[in-house]
Amino acid sequence: MFKSFSRNNPSSAGNVIDIGGNKGEAVAPVWQPTVADSELIERLELKSQLHEVLLERLNLAVIDKVQPEELRREVAALVSNVLSQQKRPMRSEDFNQLIDELLDEVLGFGPLEPLLADPTINDILVNSHRSVYVERFGKLERTNVRFRDERHLLRIIDKIVSRVGRRVDESQPWVDARLEDGSRVNAIIRPCAIDGPSLSIRKFSRHPLTMQRMIDIGSVTAPAAALLRGLVEARLNVLISGGTGSGKTTMLNAMSSYIGYAERVVTIEDAAELQLQQEHVVRLETRPPTPGGSGAVTQRDLVRNALRMRPDRIIVGEVRGAETFDMLQAMNTGHDGSMTTVHANSARDALGRLEQMVTMIGIDFPLSAIRAQIASGLHMVVQLNRMSDGKRRVVSVSEITGMEGPTITMQDIFVFKRSGKAENGDILGEFVATGIRPRCSELLAQAGVDLRQDLFRREGVQDART
Repeated sequence: MFKSFSRNNPSSAGNVIDIGGNKGEAVAPVWQPTVADSELIERLELKSQLHEVLLERLNLAVIDKVQPEELRREVAALVSNVLSQQKRPMRSEDFNQLIDELLDEVLGFGPLEPLLADPTINDILVNSHRSVYVERFGKLERTNVRFRDERHLLRIIDKIVSRVGRRVDESQPWVDARLEDGSRVNAIIRPCAIDGPSLSIRKFSRHPLTMQRMIDIGSVTAPAAALLRGLVEARLNVLISGGTGSGKTTMLNAMSSYIGYAERVVTIEDAAELQLQQEHVVRLETRPPTPGGSGAVTQRDLVRNALRMRPDRIIVGEVRGAETFDMLQAMNTGHDGSMTTVHANSARDALGRLEQMVTMIGIDFPLSAIRAQIASGLHMVVQLNRMSDGKRRVVSVSEITGMEGPTITMQDIFVFKRSGKAENGDILGEFVATGIRPRCSELLAQAGVDLRQDLFRREGVQDART
């Protein structure tokens, strides 16, 4: 976006600052806008001016009731009139693009609209009004999208969070929110964001990944997928673990598709993003405190309330604190088939995190009692990782087998065996069975889930289900 001038560039003479005051010492390059930057800045200023004119002349109270074609004609007429008065000719394709951008400003989220509409983009990362990155296929790349200034970016952030009843200001400089389509949003502003407002959007997939699609792209194998399906159908409790962006919610969505349509499901989330396909689903969402500091509704409040709603299953989008205790209580008191996710780097670490979060309730529970609750409440831990090649994979499916002294015992049923790295950066490896048959096989059989004997052989099989 800006061009730096170095000693190696003959044209940069006179464009460096001698920090030390002596020749031969380090110098700091002077950043100067390129011609393309100047044109972009001029265009942004024009768009800002036209946007203000539109806000003055359009009746925003009824704008949602106007047909898109009619609104576009009215906006085009206003813009054409302003450009004519300013004697600024414009090519038809540039004019049409300008109209699209103005409509995005009035009706949508301005420069973010093309990125939100791009199905290949998973994440939008706004580092400042000049710097916007996106993630495509697990890789980050910089875009040419930019905002006019900080005020422009702040206006878009406020537009996003106000639609869901949230706020962001100096007294509360960060906020979690969501878009109307379910995309998850986090924003943080000054004084916490030193270089200016930052915005992160985890896009909500219009077509959620199914388990079959995850098999096709290599995130999981057919034998492991068959076991995961059996766990859900047999109403066993599952913990999905992984790092940020590893695909925990995607896996939770895929597994939830196997829940029977006759069951009542209650979901609890900080920002609603689960895409359950069943009809009998009650979706609950937390609420932040009011400006006066009251009225907050936490996940723990919602979990305890959900127990009074006659749920067949409780699904918590992610456990982060004291609600872990109530979730384990539910799993141990008849709410079988419950599922949740947690941030952790391994299946063993996930259990350790659960222990730590239970202690957040402030009651001095013996560690052995906490571990006993975990061991009796959970049956399986599914670990996912986003690897250096950008691909998200299931790296282990581990069964909790009970207690041995003070330790929770586990055994891996499936694991990802990494063998190296290809020249193009792809991670090489194979997801294989360990040869151990899970102890919960009897529970699966009692629930009518019949898995083939060779499913758990080391070599695996192609057709996992009988």
